Amino acid sequence: MKTARELGLIFEGVMAPGPENAITDVPGVAVGHRSLSAEGIHTGVTAIVPHPGDIFRRKPRAAVEVINGFGKSAGLIQVAELGTIETPILLTNTFGVAACTEALIRRAIAANPAIGRKTSTVNGLVFECNDGSISDIQAMAVTPADACAALDDARTGEVEQGAVGAGSGMTAFGFKAGIGTASRRLRIAKRDFTLGTLVLANFGAAGDLILPDGRRPDPRRPASPERGSVIVVMATDLPLGDRQLQRVAKRGGAGLARLGAFWGNGSGDICLCFTTADPVDHEPASPITAQDRLSDAFIDTAFRAAAETTQEAVLNALCMAPATPGRNGRLYPALADWLQENPLQ
Repeated sequence: MKTARELGLIFEGVMAPGPENAITDVPGVAVGHRSLSAEGIHTGVTAIVPHPGDIFRRKPRAAVEVINGFGKSAGLIQVAELGTIETPILLTNTFGVAACTEALIRRAIAANPAIGRKTSTVNGLVFECNDGSISDIQAMAVTPADACAALDDARTGEVEQGAVGAGSGMTAFGFKAGIGTASRRLRIAKRDFTLGTLVLANFGAAGDLILPDGRRPDPRRPASPERGSVIVVMATDLPLGDRQLQRVAKRGGAGLARLGAFWGNGSGDICLCFTTADPVDHEPASPITAQDRLSDAFIDTAFRAAAETTQEAVLNALCMAPATPGRNGRLYPALADWLQENPLQ
């Protein structure tokens, strides 16, 4: 399968992608997958690891923006309150949240036996979308072992996209979708930074998708209510405070809107942004600490990158996923096939 750019979709943004055009262009960030495929089962787990160290001990600053809260994620309240994350981020299906949370907690305790006894508990961070159109979600196929396998698979560099990991059974705009990613290079005050985004795309009504060139692909499926979800995870090495990180996360909504999404009543649309710059120590050396922070006068560059990468990441999730039959017998076609059958004139 090919990416959106390889299939000829042109993005009019003024910012260039990183070398992999992926969230892993942010130094230290790694991504891994565990895909499950069996009779009636097409699901899995995707792991995003912010840095290679002990995340509980060195907590990346983060913020979350809930665009529409029809979702069952775990750990968002503490992120919103404290402005940090304490574990890797796992993506899965709706009924896999508990298994993934257990895996994160057990791995954190194994690395830090004082958790919950001599020090604080740990906040496992898990996001979900409902892949029940293709996979039998009632089978509750995802286990803690699968979550651990995704974490163990996490690598820097190229990211596998499409119907893989948590994206195995996801659909968007009437097409097969899944995992997608993109990145942008940022130049601020003669310094180079990166913002990368990974999405779990499972949203959008059939017929609503708008391509960068203005075309509206037809999945040849009857229009249906917008009941899906999308998880947007952004990473950057820009030094940002948690208030700024939430403002950047909010701009993921602009990228979704460019695609034709309107965040329907039954859609869980959630964006999280974290920075690898200036992590917070679990046991600070001093009660008062200094923090580097980008001036708000320069934050528009990050806003633009957030919108551009979200839009492109969703299109990559669509373009990299093959046609797949749903549990109801309907075929979820591949956007790549539609693009080949309907070349731009």
